[in-house]
Amino acid sequence: MGYMSSLLPVSWEARSKEMKVLTFEKGKSRRLRLTLASTTTPTEHCELERDGFCQNPFFECLVAEVHEEDKAKEGFTMVGYALYFYTYSTWKGRSVYLEDLYVMPEFRGKGIGKGLLGKVAEMGKKEQCVRLQLSVLEWNTPSRDFYAAKGALDLTDNEGWHFIRFDGQNLDNLANEAPKD
Repeated sequence: MGYMSSLLPVSWEARSKEMKVLTFEKGKSRRLRLTLASTTTPTEHCELERDGFCQNPFFECLVAEVHEEDKAKEGFTMVGYALYFYTYSTWKGRSVYLEDLYVMPEFRGKGIGKGLLGKVAEMGKKEQCVRLQLSVLEWNTPSRDFYAAKGALDLTDNEGWHFIRFDGQNLDNLANEAPKD
């Protein structure tokens, strides 16, 4: 996964700034980890390194970075990110799955989330993906409204899909039930 840089215009208060959207690169993993640490209980740094910077990375990540003079209260210039990966639907074909979209609270409403979402869609289209999928917690009304305003369809409401997960001991148990060669 190589380094790519492009500029994406964003509406800032002064309407004269630009936001850089960069693909995640190894040198930025510590900064992304610090950003994640301020928002959630993230994967350990070594797991980000292992899973994102191997021969076949499990994910890709775009980051939104502002100029030094516009940095966050905590001192970060990296103010948002979108972590995504590719998947496949036997019904539709290639898909991109948005695992995380986060913008620091003080930078919300400035077009950064919209820009990151658009860049993930653009990356998916470059890979001939026919859809972008994501999950949103029921209580997260601002995010649900944001995605709906962009044209997203809520599959729970409209098609009755349920999101299912096996993890921890249940995943171990399931794997142990697999036929042995």
